[in-house]
Amino acid sequence: MLLALYTCILWLSTGGLWTVQAQDPTADVCMCMSNHHRDLAPNNVDFAFGLYKHLVASAPGKNVFLSPVSISMALAMLSLGARGDTRTQILQSLGFNLTETSEVGVHQSFWNLHQLLRESDTSLEMTMGNVLFINQSLELQDSFSADTKRYYELDALATDFQDLARASRQINEYIKNKTHGKIVDLFSELDSPAMLILVNYIFFKGTWAHPFDQESTREDNFYVNETTLVKVPMMFQSSEIKHLNDQVLPCQLVQLDYMGNGTVFFILPDKGKVDTVINALNRNTIQRWSDSLTSGHVDLYIPKVSISRAYDIGSLLEDMSIADLLYNQANFSGIAQGVQLKVSKALYHLTSSHGVEG
Repeated sequence: MLLALYTCILWLSTGGLWTVQAQDPTADVCMCMSNHHRDLAPNNVDFAFGLYKHLVASAPGKNVFLSPVSISMALAMLSLGARGDTRTQILQSLGFNLTETSEVGVHQSFWNLHQLLRESDTSLEMTMGNVLFINQSLELQDSFSADTKRYYELDALATDFQDLARASRQINEYIKNKTHGKIVDLFSELDSPAMLILVNYIFFKGTWAHPFDQESTREDNFYVNETTLVKVPMMFQSSEIKHLNDQVLPCQLVQLDYMGNGTVFFILPDKGKVDTVINALNRNTIQRWSDSLTSGHVDLYIPKVSISRAYDIGSLLEDMSIADLLYNQANFSGIAQGVQLKVSKALYHLTSSHGVEG
């Protein structure tokens, strides 16, 4: 039997790096969630940069952007129904040392991260959720149903996969509603029946703490790569901004703030040094940048863009040592009763735009 894994994100502000922090770190619940978030963060950051570098290598010369937390959360959910080597392989690929972290601790950390991102600040509009479209004839294992609901607030919706057109419409309408109409037609039409389709979605909308000046937006040159030049609307602001002219890596960067607790890095590599900067991206680099930023007056030009991408990440997962996930030897006997499931597809869809307001 086939199981399809999909993850999608709508990012209405930027495809950069961003963080969200608890608004009241003195509250007991926030301290608890923050601690669990810190436990998860190093693993998720390592997984994120590993996935990003694989994606860049697989699509040379093309724009790449992703939401690693969407993919890692979907895989962690799937691990609740995996057994034996398949479960171990999934969790280890996410960076967890199972001799140091219990499986319950892994899923509790994801739950706390989910709550932190969703509730940390009312100035940031975010919707994050998970849904399982399940064949009407399939009966989920009680433990899988309970654990995915507890840790990931997973909704399970009965679906008639014998009618592919109707099933596609049901999934598309659900995702469209959850992403405020910004992600439409996730499927033009399913190409084969499935037993389960697991979808993770994120809607994020932030407003710049210091918006760009609409009157100053002008058409200007933007280099997609070293040889491709395009005309784009270039936003401009001249203000006090946290920035860094890196003396270790050949790049400059700025940090912009959203209303509330969100932040984003924009990184400008020196000419011809994009690969050098990408290869050096890791959690230590990000921490060093955060610690080294200084505030000063900056004339900042950033292109106003809107990008939509869809990836088949199955081959990337295989390259990242999750080979069993995509083959017949995968053991997902903990998901449903009386059937042998395997992952038939692992697709990823993301839409991103940022403008003068956010």
